[in-house]
Amino acid sequence: MKTQILPSLLAADFGRLADEILRAEASGAEALHLDVMDAHFVPNLSFGPDVVALAARIAPGFYRNVHLMMTRPDLYLDAFAKAGAQTIQIHVEADCDIHTQLKRIRTMGLKNAIVINPETPVEHLFPYLDEIDEALVMTVHPGYGGQKFIEDCMPKVETLRRMRPGLDIMVDGGINAETALIAAKAGANQFVAGSYLFKQADMKSAVDAMRTGVSR
Repeated sequence: MKTQILPSLLAADFGRLADEILRAEASGAEALHLDVMDAHFVPNLSFGPDVVALAARIAPGFYRNVHLMMTRPDLYLDAFAKAGAQTIQIHVEADCDIHTQLKRIRTMGLKNAIVINPETPVEHLFPYLDEIDEALVMTVHPGYGGQKFIEDCMPKVETLRRMRPGLDIMVDGGINAETALIAAKAGANQFVAGSYLFKQADMKSAVDAMRTGVSR
C-alpha cells in the first residue's frame, strides 16, 4: 500500500491560513486534510466550504481530503464537492443513510471514505467495506486537536487490514513520528498529523522522517 502523510489544517495558524496551506504543500505531503466540525456532532466549530475553496485556489495541485465531522453530512456534500473536495469522509455514526451518501459521493466523481470513532465497535463498518475507497479510524475523540493517541484503537486497524488487504486505512488523532509507527505496524498506510507537523519549523523534514519511519 502507498504511504501517505496528510497535514491537518485544523492545527494551522489561521491568521496565516493561505501561507500555512502552501507550507503544507511544500512539505511534500501527499494531501491536505481538512477537518470540518459542526459544533453538534462534535463539541467544536471549525470551518466550511470556503476554506476548502481557498486551498483549491491557492494550491490546486495539492490533494484535498475533507473529513466531515457532522451530524448531517448529507446536507453539505454538494457544497463541499463544489468547493473542491477530492475525497469526502463521513462518519458511520452520522444521522443519515450511509449507503446512500457513500454512493452519492462517488456519483459526484469523488473518492469516499467511512470514519469510525474510538468508542464505536469496528463491526459497524463491515456493511460498508465493499462501498468505500478509504476507512479512517479515529485515534482520539474527535473535536479538538492536540489530544493523546488512543492505542486501544489499533485492533480496529488490524481487523480492517485482515479483511481488506488492499484498502487504504487512515489514522487521525495524536499522530506523530512515534505513534505513526504503532499505527503502521497495525496496518495503517495513511497518517493525518496536525499539531505535530504544523509546530515544526521545518515541516518537510518532519514529513520525510515520518514517511521513512512508517515505510520500513
